[in-house]
Amino acid sequence: MQLTLSRLTLALIVVALSLPGLALAQAGAASVKVATVNGTAIPKTRVDAVVRAQEAQGQKDTPELRAAIRDRLITLEIVAQEAKRKGLGKTADTISQIELASTNILAQAFRADYLKTHPISDDTLKAEFEKIKSQMGDKEYKSRHILVEQETEAKDIIEKLKKGEKFEELAKVSKDPGSKDKGGDLDWNNPAGFVQPFSDAMVKLEKGKYTETPVQSQFGWHVIQLEDTRPAKFPDFNEIKPRLEQRMQEAAFEKAVADLRAKAKVE
Repeated sequence: MQLTLSRLTLALIVVALSLPGLALAQAGAASVKVATVNGTAIPKTRVDAVVRAQEAQGQKDTPELRAAIRDRLITLEIVAQEAKRKGLGKTADTISQIELASTNILAQAFRADYLKTHPISDDTLKAEFEKIKSQMGDKEYKSRHILVEQETEAKDIIEKLKKGEKFEELAKVSKDPGSKDKGGDLDWNNPAGFVQPFSDAMVKLEKGKYTETPVQSQFGWHVIQLEDTRPAKFPDFNEIKPRLEQRMQEAAFEKAVADLRAKAKVE
């Protein structure tokens, strides 16, 4: 079996091998060892740490995985001992890398602890769900648009539409590369997915009609045609809950970090 270790996993191993304080703490925390290399014990807790990192990447905790990790840890211990014997652990570059790895691991540990100790309640999640749902509205709109640089260009397109020219053909001059070759088709969307001047004009249109006055946004001038509407399809709360929870937890963590940074003395 071939084991591929991630950078995070390698960082965990390197720090565990290179920082005496951490190694001693692990040894004291657990008397169970998986191997002894030249008198130095490799504690089971070290294997467990690597297994957790591998599980986070989708691998399953199996005897084969643990055996491969044990073998890799033995090799790393042998190489690390030789590096120490040669004095490489005292070079400025090595010390800097160890300190950086240690800082990164501590930061990741803080993040994991914060997310674990600050769960988002179902009531909070449901309230956010209803807020998003209300913002999305109860309709979806199928529309087309033609985007041009100048208002005069948009007015010219509207005049051509009034004379019977096809919207799909006129859309070929649009600045929007994503829709110009599809006759300006924007498919089905919720109004919240568009900038406000666009959505405000779109929702006022009757089916089959187009804006007879150019609509300006930060992107330029739009001519919009509404093809159809339908009831909005919004996912069930239980379906969206995991992603919503993750998003809200990440937002809370970012705020916590911002608060810590605001209190920190940085010179």
